[in-house]
Amino acid sequence: MFREMMRKKQQLSQDECVALLKSELRGVLSVLGDDGYPYGLPINHYYSDEDGHLYFHSGKKGHKVDALLRCDKASFCVYDQGFKKPGDWALNIKSVIVFGRLKVVEDHEKALDISRRLSYKFTSDEQYIEDEVVRSGPGVLVFELIPEYMTGKIVNEK
Repeated sequence: MFREMMRKKQQLSQDECVALLKSELRGVLSVLGDDGYPYGLPINHYYSDEDGHLYFHSGKKGHKVDALLRCDKASFCVYDQGFKKPGDWALNIKSVIVFGRLKVVEDHEKALDISRRLSYKFTSDEQYIEDEVVRSGPGVLVFELIPEYMTGKIVNEK
């Protein structure tokens, strides 16, 4: 069902893919938008070591929510800032693409817990995080991406 990578020498291991998902703050979530157009949006995420799933927080309304509720298939792409080898102009960039199914996290306490964990990627200010959970918690919606296929690669832009 999913295509294998053509340039296997560039393929990242599953552990490298997970490390990239955990370290990067944002990626692009792509879903089926209005009138069949692809809808890709930059979004922050949380990768759970406990279940290997990705989580995204959202408000309860909007284009993204409508698309996610209409079709549960999605892809999520993350890439790093890249690096240059000494004396070379070309960037070497690692990227990961996850294909899977999205579902709403129905357990509100779990959604708040995920929101807290996601916040820790950006700040360790616990008071700020708790204030945000109290303020935004009632209106938060959390989606869970259950991976069906994940692949990653490193590309040299030369």
